[in-house]
Amino acid sequence: MINNTFIGVDLIPDNEAERLQSLREYEVLETPPQGAFNHIAAMATHMFQVPIALISLVDTDRVWFKANIGMEGIESVPRGESLCSLAILSSDMTIFEDAENEPCLLANPLVSGNFGLRFYAGAPLTTSDGLNIGTICIVDKMPREFIESDQKMLANLASIVMDEIELNYLKRKANREEPAA
Repeated sequence: MINNTFIGVDLIPDNEAERLQSLREYEVLETPPQGAFNHIAAMATHMFQVPIALISLVDTDRVWFKANIGMEGIESVPRGESLCSLAILSSDMTIFEDAENEPCLLANPLVSGNFGLRFYAGAPLTTSDGLNIGTICIVDKMPREFIESDQKMLANLASIVMDEIELNYLKRKANREEPAA
């Protein structure tokens, strides 16, 4: 059972079973850090001048970080607390320019607690089947504007991340199918 801290928002999409199956098929959860993902997250912090960028995968009851710049040492957070859980509910980007002014976030400990999250922008990681398995997101402890050109750049980074996830999956699949010599 998810402890949902988002007031008035159901965190479980209608396609949850299919979404989770797709996430598991990619075999990306609990995998070691990889340079490409870390580089993309690091680029995002520089491009958008934010202290935190994450590549997150939304699992059954947690959000696991494939890449984590700015919150090192934290591998996952409960699904009911992570704003990435909201970002997978739509194919559109999720943006909170000032989280303190968002009624659905008033009980969220990342916003109302010591962490002090004020800005969040998350672009969904969407499979070729149209399933949102995670996000690339940027976070700041100060409110900020997120203009259309920024949104396009973050969406492009999400496409690159998803391409990398799919490429890694295809490589693993090809290695399993390769006959023994």
